[in-house]
Amino acid sequence: MNAHNNDDRIKHLLRQALPPVEAETGPSRNLWPAVLRRLDAQTVGKPRINWVWLDWALLAGVLAVTVAFPASIPMLLYYL
Repeated sequence: MNAHNNDDRIKHLLRQALPPVEAETGPSRNLWPAVLRRLDAQTVGKPRINWVWLDWALLAGVLAVTVAFPASIPMLLYYL
């Protein structure tokens, strides 16, 4: 009988300490426009890095390897 009273007491104390949680279906407003504004604010004033030079450098490296080591051509074609 004492264990039953303790259980009821613990349940009562927990209900007092932790209020019931209301179920929310999602955010109260649309967050996507705010995300777009923040992204636009970060890119304003910063120059865009043009990565075309990296493509040309990789192509030049591959050509240099194939000229220096012609036996590497089948391996290169295998991985493509």
